[in-house]
Amino acid sequence: MDPLTDGPRIRSDSMSSSASQSSRSKMLLRQRLSQLLTCIEDLSSDDEASEEVSRTLDEAFHLCGRFVPTDAFRLHMVTWNVATAEPPEDITSLLQLDVQPPADLYVIGLQEVNATPVRFISDMLAEDSWSHVFMDTLAPRGFVKVTSIRMQGLLLLVFAKQIHLPFIRKIQTTYVRTGIFGYWGNKGGVSVRFSFYGHMVCFLNCHLAAHMNYALERVDEFEYILESQDFDISDTPNVLDHKVVFCLGDMNFRIADHGLHFIRSSINSGRLNLLWTKDQLTMMKKKEPFLQEFEEGPLNFKPTYKFDRNSDTYDTSGKKRKPAWTDRILWRIKPKPQPSEDDDDEKASTSTDDGLDEYPLLVAQDKYTSDMSYGVSDHKPVIATFSLELRKCFDIPLVHISPVGVWSADQDALLTYTIQEDFMSSTWDWIGLYKVGFKSASDYETFVWVRENDLPEINEVIQISVDKDEIPLLSGQYLLGYFSTNMQSILGLSANFQILESKRAVMEGLVPENVNGVNK
Repeated sequence: MDPLTDGPRIRSDSMSSSASQSSRSKMLLRQRLSQLLTCIEDLSSDDEASEEVSRTLDEAFHLCGRFVPTDAFRLHMVTWNVATAEPPEDITSLLQLDVQPPADLYVIGLQEVNATPVRFISDMLAEDSWSHVFMDTLAPRGFVKVTSIRMQGLLLLVFAKQIHLPFIRKIQTTYVRTGIFGYWGNKGGVSVRFSFYGHMVCFLNCHLAAHMNYALERVDEFEYILESQDFDISDTPNVLDHKVVFCLGDMNFRIADHGLHFIRSSINSGRLNLLWTKDQLTMMKKKEPFLQEFEEGPLNFKPTYKFDRNSDTYDTSGKKRKPAWTDRILWRIKPKPQPSEDDDDEKASTSTDDGLDEYPLLVAQDKYTSDMSYGVSDHKPVIATFSLELRKCFDIPLVHISPVGVWSADQDALLTYTIQEDFMSSTWDWIGLYKVGFKSASDYETFVWVRENDLPEINEVIQISVDKDEIPLLSGQYLLGYFSTNMQSILGLSANFQILESKRAVMEGLVPENVNGVNK
């Protein structure tokens, strides 16, 4: 559905704080108090130690008063060059579905998804097989596909727990080609950006130039992708404008200088540290300032390229390619702006002392590993999990929505919705009826348009009728969702409710007729 080009009015997000306390502030406080104890031991030495005690005390008490309420979320990321293979039947291990605490967001970046012309056209008409297997696995667990983007063999998928959907807004996707002079999308990058509880995050899935001698070309391509991708958002028009950026993909960096025998011997003996200094990405980070802004966990897992398919054996073909950590996951926190040279000392001092960001976002990597159990590709998938600790900029959905009365296909049904905070609404917005366990915003049973004439006022209760012919005949658990065409996201979800089995279901033979407790 295309958004209406005239008539929308500007609305803005609401602001509120959350309840829990910042572990980061607590950690800093513990550090300051530890320093204080050290200083107290030196009090007898001189007046300088006494001044240090006073300064540390002031800072500790300042932190006590600046505890920032935060919530913690878990992000699970996967990058995998699937080498045109079809997905395995079971991806439970890949998604670590039984790990506690459970994930809040899943981000999956795939490279070399089968993109032959016939296959690519068919995937444009319907979801590709990889998207299907992830949706089919995650939907029963309460995860919904937020969005996806595909460019030839590059595919990026984002899933979120259903409860987070109303707080994922301003979703946009884009891509940049680098392969074959930029005209063919076999190499390049695809990205998704959105606001998560008011924090601007971006995920970039890339596939860079192959072969040992092209390390500089890979760096140039990565920088070109970062600089070329732009979004239609005034405050974050480019990838690096976002508060946090996660980059994943087959970056194709190799292990330089060492011979095949030494590399395999180091892997087999578990001495991976002998290879780290010759990893091309590690080497390039020492030379390239923009790469130094990105963080990466230690490479404590075996190189993920190149394997014989359906085995844990490195390449035994005639080419005998050297193993390498081609598949990587990096992240970057937006650096704080440096004080201008024109700023006077007093202004710079005030800026520094102001301390913690009002709405901080802290990123900690919990796991960085590979899963050797999958053999459909010559690459092994790489997994990273993160803890995102943030203070929510808002925690009230933009739209409140609920069913009215009893729903069944025997009569028209009613629902109400209320705009709770301003946003750019449109008469092209719609309300979908979803079965519990739905896979994406488009996976609705039926939908109705919002009020077609005047846009509603804040807190105005709007009632809409749903034709009985559009309501499912059989009983089941359902919910309602308000979809914004301008924001390309679900802005409000109702509680789950029961649709009753209709008399028409019996008449049409969908269920047996029950007479005196006996099905007939």
